[in-house]
Amino acid sequence: MIGADIGVGIVGLGGMGTLHARSVRELGAEVVAGVDLVPEQRERFAAEFDARTYETHEELVADEAVDAVIVTTPNRFHEPIAVAALEAGLDVLVEKPLAHSLESAERIAEAAARSTGVCMVGFHNRHAASMAMFEEQRARDRFGEVTHVEANYVRRRGVPGPGSWFTDPELAGGGALVDIGVHALDLALYALDFPEIVEVSGVTRTTFGTREEVADPEGFGDNWDADAERYEVDDSVSAFIRCAGGKTISLEAAWATNREESMDFHVRGTKAGAQFDIGDTELRILEAGTVGRDHYADVDMSADDTLTGYAEQDEAFLETVATGVPPETNTIDEALTVQRVIDAIYRSSEAERSVTLADAHVSETQLEETTRLD
Repeated sequence: MIGADIGVGIVGLGGMGTLHARSVRELGAEVVAGVDLVPEQRERFAAEFDARTYETHEELVADEAVDAVIVTTPNRFHEPIAVAALEAGLDVLVEKPLAHSLESAERIAEAAARSTGVCMVGFHNRHAASMAMFEEQRARDRFGEVTHVEANYVRRRGVPGPGSWFTDPELAGGGALVDIGVHALDLALYALDFPEIVEVSGVTRTTFGTREEVADPEGFGDNWDADAERYEVDDSVSAFIRCAGGKTISLEAAWATNREESMDFHVRGTKAGAQFDIGDTELRILEAGTVGRDHYADVDMSADDTLTGYAEQDEAFLETVATGVPPETNTIDEALTVQRVIDAIYRSSEAERSVTLADAHVSETQLEETTRLD
């Protein structure tokens, strides 16, 4: 197996950390250590994986049995953990998004550039069967030039852990955009082969989470933390991203909104288009032709549903650890671009105008110049 003789440490032993631990164990790697602040989580993890557990990531990074680290903590803590591991020369897989802020993400990227280790970022939907089939058809030039992507990740009701770190801007860095919209955004940029971003326009809204009387048939509100009722993040976002060469992205993401739920992903090309649900195993190709009669030709493709995007992603990470060859996908440069677009969407919403990715850095430079003049 690809993961043989690789010792993996997991930081953050909740549901996501356990999912990764089970995945890498199935791939043949050894889960040797875990970190969590909650004693019960450490006890459960140690019992299931026969692994050492620690209270701090510094202890795990110092463990000589650890070759690679997977980070599944709240977003604010990605930076100190990833940087410590990278400075120790370890390979790192950080769950999406790269960080809670653009500045923090840039510091992780700087640490990765200095490190002998590799940093990958957990955008597992790239590895789903639907996207794998799309990539294969794109490589055959079936779509021609891909010009536009409509990306949706919309829940009718589904605010995760109201009052928890998910709805705390200091810990999460944002709401629906950072939590689920980031998946759709990353996949859209990936489908367009990460073009140069020209301009970003976006509107974020906080509509439902602050209203206790809102109907909640899905029961997400049942996990409201009465001792930490904080809801200062977006629960929906609409954005438009204009890229070089006339390529564009329209993005809709929401934890809660009065419309049908959707994870619909549409790709428009000059020869054909594609439609699938994010993370799914089916792909529809939409074409038209003139043979016989002018006609539409819709082709439905289905794939094996036993291999999940998480498993494929973890296998790619372990292969990078085993071979030392930098990854071709889920790179830190791509994740940094996603983070810059997220930052631009929030800035655009606040300024009520379109912005460029460079605007934030221009503002910092202007501030420094003003300080020197003073």
